[in-house]
Amino acid sequence: MAVKLRLTRIGAKKKPFYRIVAIDSGKARDSKYIEQIGTFDPISDPVAIRIDAEKAKKWLATGAQPTDTVRSIFIKEGIIVPSVVAKKADDSKNEAIDAAAKKI
Repeated sequence: MAVKLRLTRIGAKKKPFYRIVAIDSGKARDSKYIEQIGTFDPISDPVAIRIDAEKAKKWLATGAQPTDTVRSIFIKEGIIVPSVVAKKADDSKNEAIDAAAKKI
């Protein structure tokens, strides 16, 4: 069972509100989840994010994979530290593309 940390929508039409949950990766977006970690309200000004950091870190430590959106929320909240290795990999890809473009 692969566990994902992802958003599940509970808001009304045109008024999104999301829960950040730990859920089996094979289940549908709004199906039954294992545990709720926090909430995300993109409509409020400023954007309201509430996360139980201990639960999030526990799930990350056990191998749960966050989706891209949840990963960016965790980075903004300081739960995940941005990886320098990933940035270096992106830079090396850009250098390879630049070198290929110069050859043309």
